[in-house]
Amino acid sequence: MHICLCSQKKDGTQLILVNSCTRSIWPGILGNTGKMTPKDGGFHMKSGDEVVFDVPNKWAGRIWARQNCHFNKTGKGSCNTGDCDGQLKCQGLGGKPPATVVEMTLGTSTSPLHFYDVSLVDGFNVPVSMRPVGGGIGCGVAECDVDLNICCPSALEVKVGGKVVGCKSACLAIQSAKYCCTGKFADPKTCKPTIFAHLFKAICPKAYSYAFDKSSSLNKCRASRYVIIFCPPK
Repeated sequence: MHICLCSQKKDGTQLILVNSCTRSIWPGILGNTGKMTPKDGGFHMKSGDEVVFDVPNKWAGRIWARQNCHFNKTGKGSCNTGDCDGQLKCQGLGGKPPATVVEMTLGTSTSPLHFYDVSLVDGFNVPVSMRPVGGGIGCGVAECDVDLNICCPSALEVKVGGKVVGCKSACLAIQSAKYCCTGKFADPKTCKPTIFAHLFKAICPKAYSYAFDKSSSLNKCRASRYVIIFCPPK
């Protein structure tokens, strides 16, 4: 089926999810507090699949990929990464880290601009990118298009059956205020990037590597359509 991307939408924003990975993924979607959750928060995408849905004006939320999931006919099961309490349809639940997260705020009461980023603050599981369809003035690409699992430090590895399926953030692995930017470290002056954050940033410069990463990782745009690609081609 051919999807026309030429006409402009008047209300809301269209999100196009593409699975360019070689295996199935199960995207998870979570609307921020007070925001709706599209597609009941989760579904299956085979390799090569494309899913299109609309979100209303001023929508805000996050999208991530779950991997190697197994669900029964009632939608109960589990995923190796990004699991949302064993549910196919996350319906208001976030994903269990580590997971690469696409975050977006598509306009507010005071600004029509759309803000979006790819975050490694909760760790990494799948390469992903987000960009406007057709480009736009000042519109950038948010992405981590490299498989960080290949070069994940051993202290941060998450393994299933001997295979690395995810790479923890330093916060998740060490769970201290210094690495999580909490407590007396909840300030950019006191919470500095760790050696792990520097590694993530060097490999994926267009993604947030830790809580107080440079705002240059945040993209500002105004478009009617965005494409989110899992395992984006080089």
